[in-house]
Amino acid sequence: MNSARAIVCHDTHANGGWKMEDVGVRKPGDGELLVEMVASGVCHTDALIGGIPGGAAPIAFYPRVLGHEGSGYVKEVGAGVTVAKPGDPVLLSFAFCNKCAICKTGHYSNCNDFNDLNFGGPYRDFQLASKSGEPEIGGQFFGQSSFANLSIVRECSVVNAKELVHDKKELQLFAPLGCGIQTGSGTVINAAKATPNDVILIMGLGGVGLSAVMGAKVQGCRTIIGVDRVASRLKLATELGATHVVDGSNLGDKSLVEAIREVADGIGPTIAIDTTGAPPLIKAGIESIRNKGRYIQVGSAPFDFQCEFNMFNFMVAGKSVQGAIEGEAYPVEFVPKMIKWYREGRFPFEQALKEM
Repeated sequence: MNSARAIVCHDTHANGGWKMEDVGVRKPGDGELLVEMVASGVCHTDALIGGIPGGAAPIAFYPRVLGHEGSGYVKEVGAGVTVAKPGDPVLLSFAFCNKCAICKTGHYSNCNDFNDLNFGGPYRDFQLASKSGEPEIGGQFFGQSSFANLSIVRECSVVNAKELVHDKKELQLFAPLGCGIQTGSGTVINAAKATPNDVILIMGLGGVGLSAVMGAKVQGCRTIIGVDRVASRLKLATELGATHVVDGSNLGDKSLVEAIREVADGIGPTIAIDTTGAPPLIKAGIESIRNKGRYIQVGSAPFDFQCEFNMFNFMVAGKSVQGAIEGEAYPVEFVPKMIKWYREGRFPFEQALKEM
C-alpha cells in the first residue's frame, strides 16, 4: 500500500462527513495507473453525489473519495497500460468501456456502463491508515477520485499531457478541462453542433455555462444569450462572448420566456442549453425555443423532478429535447483542442475558473 492523504466522504458534507485523512492506496492493476495529483477542480457533481443522506447505491455510497477534474504525474502503471509511463504529466477525464456498441460509434460519454465506471461501482482503492486489511473505501470516481494526492486511475480516463503542457503550473491550470469546461464547450460544439446561423441560449453562467459561452464564440454563433441572476456572471459572460444577457432577478413585467424571445429574433433561440438543473429554467428553456429548436439538458435536475409539456404543441412545433453529458467529448481529442484555442487566445477559460 502507498501512503496518501485524501478527502474521505463518510457521510454528506452537510453532516460533517467529509474528512481529510491519511489513507493507504493499493497498487495499480491491469489497465490502471497510480497518479500523484497536483491539482483538482471541484465540480457540482461532487457536491451532488457526496450530498445524498445515507447514500444511494450504486450512484452514491459511503465511504468514498470523490473528485473528477484531476491532473498530475504518473507514479506507476499496471499491466497492459500504454497511454503513459511513470513521470508523464496527465490530464484526467471520465471513464468509458470502449467496448460497447455506443462506444464503438464514438459516443463515449453515453457508454452503456457509464454509471458503473464513473460513479464508483464496486471499486475499492483506499484504506484508512488507522486500519489494516483490504481496501474498503470507494475510488475511481469518474475513473480517477482526484480528491486524493495519490489515486488509482483508469487508463481510459487519461490524456497524456507530455506534449500539451509546458510546466507544472500549466498542468494545474488545465485540470478542470477534463469535466466542467469540456462539458460546457463540448455541449455547444459536439452535442448541439452549433453554427454561425444559430441563436443560442445558455441558462446558468457558472463554470459550465461560461464555457458554453466560449464554445459558442468559437463556433461563431450569431447570437449568444446568457441567463443568470448574478451580476458579476452576467458581466463576465459578455466579456467572454455573450451578445445578450438576461438578468433573471430583474425581469420587470415580463416572463423569462418573453425576455428570452425578445432578444432571440422575437421568436426564440434555435438552441437552448440549461446548465443549472433548476426546474423553472428547464421549463422556460423548452418553452422558449422556436419551432424546430433544440433543447439540451446538461445540469443535474433534482432526482425526483418530472418534466411535463403539451405533447401536441411540442409535436407541431417540431422541437427536440436531449440530454448531454461531458459535452459528448472524446477527451483525448477534445482536451488538446481546448488547449490549442487557449493558446490562440480564443478560449480564455481561466477567467471562468472562479465561477466553477
